[in-house]
Amino acid sequence: MKIGILGTGTVGRTLATAWAHAGHAVVLGSRRPDEAVARADLSAAIAAGVGVTDPAAAVTDADVVVNATPGTVSVSALAAAGAAALEGKVLLDVGVGFDEEGGLSHPGRSLGEEIQRAFPGTRVVKSLVTVDRELMVAPDSLAGPSTLFLSGEDADAKHTVTGLLTDLGWPKDSLLDLGGITTARGQEHYALLFMGIAEAIGSYGFGIRVVPPAGS
Repeated sequence: MKIGILGTGTVGRTLATAWAHAGHAVVLGSRRPDEAVARADLSAAIAAGVGVTDPAAAVTDADVVVNATPGTVSVSALAAAGAAALEGKVLLDVGVGFDEEGGLSHPGRSLGEEIQRAFPGTRVVKSLVTVDRELMVAPDSLAGPSTLFLSGEDADAKHTVTGLLTDLGWPKDSLLDLGGITTARGQEHYALLFMGIAEAIGSYGFGIRVVPPAGS
């Protein structure tokens, strides 16, 4: 599968490398691709076979687009990459926006909803925002099973994203479909609790588990 990832930060690089190792054709979209290929922090991704191109090419040539840009600029970055090219495509949104004071930049809605509203013909799925970037690609590093969530309107898009998540090592029985894109609010708002837990235990490397009632 061809995966175009917008964003060359730590999350984008980590996912790109893992999916390339899983056999996917992955490119990172950068506004300055010539400079990006020379960056030391991209060396592992490039060594894994990840390409670097401009955002428009990354979106146009992709079967699946991944938004790994800062949440405060995601909508504008996707629009600049090519709104028409996003039509009908699966878009996995892994972004969360924070304001300058550390609060959520989308407090009454979610970034996932904003993207879906801005690009109504794009099949947006929200996931991977409740774990740290290292755990995104190494769920087996935990002492026990963890739950990962999906939000979105399109069942086929969720099926595609489920395949990509299992390629990262997430078992299917760890994935919980929350429903439509409005449920992305819960995923993104968890970021505030996530930071509190991380400070309390002194680590970002933890997951959460939905534990059903006994006998269910």
